[in-house]
Amino acid sequence: MIPSNPRPSGQQRRSQRILLSVSVVVSGQQANGSPFLEHTKTLVVNAHGALIQLREPVLAGQQLRIKHLATNEEMACTVADIARGSGEAPEVGIAFTKPSPGFWRVAFPPEDWSPRSPEAKRVSSVTQARPVLVKK
Repeated sequence: MIPSNPRPSGQQRRSQRILLSVSVVVSGQQANGSPFLEHTKTLVVNAHGALIQLREPVLAGQQLRIKHLATNEEMACTVADIARGSGEAPEVGIAFTKPSPGFWRVAFPPEDWSPRSPEAKRVSSVTQARPVLVKK
């Protein structure tokens, strides 16, 4: 789990993002009104939603439900963004209808987190970890 760097001033995210693969089931309605259900995994999670790969065509603003398979907890969400993914399926940003930091069962770092902060554990220069930038 590697948090991303904060955005430049004026572009702060609502919560830190973490690279985390969680097995989920996404459900909703197709354009013709038929229900769909798709098993997938998260690419990135945060307290307000996730980035997933989804083969089912969806539209920005579409209402979905996401089920965390390890806990069987479900959450209502909305399609916030759709981008061409590097794999077979588009990358879909989903936003929970209400912030739910406990849904992913991880502790999110504080907004001012930095590997250079005094609270960060020092590691030898040979094994020093560097944050990974997650681009949207």
